[in-house]
Amino acid sequence: MNLLRAATLTGSDVGAAVGRFEQWLDYRCIERGPFDAGLAAAWGAPASAGCDCAVLQPASGANVFLRLVEGDSVPGYLPIRTYGWAAIEINVQDVLATAARMEASPFQIIGPPKRIPGLPTIHPMQVRGPDAETVYLTEINGDPALPEAASPIDRLFILVLACRDMRATADWFAQTLGLQNGESSAIPYSMINKSFDLPPTELHEIVTATRAGQIFLEFDQYPAAATDRPRHPQALSPGVAVCTIFHPDFASLDLQWGSPPTQREGAIYGGRLSGIARTPEGALLEIVDAG
Repeated sequence: MNLLRAATLTGSDVGAAVGRFEQWLDYRCIERGPFDAGLAAAWGAPASAGCDCAVLQPASGANVFLRLVEGDSVPGYLPIRTYGWAAIEINVQDVLATAARMEASPFQIIGPPKRIPGLPTIHPMQVRGPDAETVYLTEINGDPALPEAASPIDRLFILVLACRDMRATADWFAQTLGLQNGESSAIPYSMINKSFDLPPTELHEIVTATRAGQIFLEFDQYPAAATDRPRHPQALSPGVAVCTIFHPDFASLDLQWGSPPTQREGAIYGGRLSGIARTPEGALLEIVDAG
């Protein structure tokens, strides 16, 4: 069971974002309405209450979702330059065909399909949308820890966290959530090198986190030039604002909850308890009872 449940992204025009995710990434909108005030307060973002909100599901019907929440653009915010949730990763059946499709789309190709040394089972590319949302689109071949796509463009399967101290963050997830960390590796990470104007061959350390053998989180060590993410007061941060995961042992979690776990309705929750915590970078992590 992949424990990733949803990613919440902010943008200036939810209707336009829904349109491009539906047309170009084959998602469909299954819920639409004002962002719940109780949830906004629980996330420490009461200013986002009542903003336009949509929940999207992939064409395959997989129960892992994208949530889009309206938010004003933030002066000075640049993607892949700040700590926090940096990117969403979606699996595709054919990355070369996906790249050809993206050429005509409003998504800008910021990283064409490219093999990564030492990672032979994946073939990724990267795009960026008009709201500065960073999306990795990855073809997976024969990796038992990763789900292969069931539709041409399928489901969210990894969220990427930009870390101030990658090892400390990985340890926090292991100790508090019982996740297993893989072996760290250093790769010529083109997205980071481009964003920080570094040589294309410069290496950056990454590590993945798993539960029951399934990878669903990636932790990236960011350069010292990275900064905390700016945001409007009491509003959700720009870019990827929240990661939502399932946890099968919710009752046993010993966490400093940012808000008490509360039963919530809707496609993402299904009446289950959910609570909010913060990662060592201060990024919002929503945890839903998988029971």
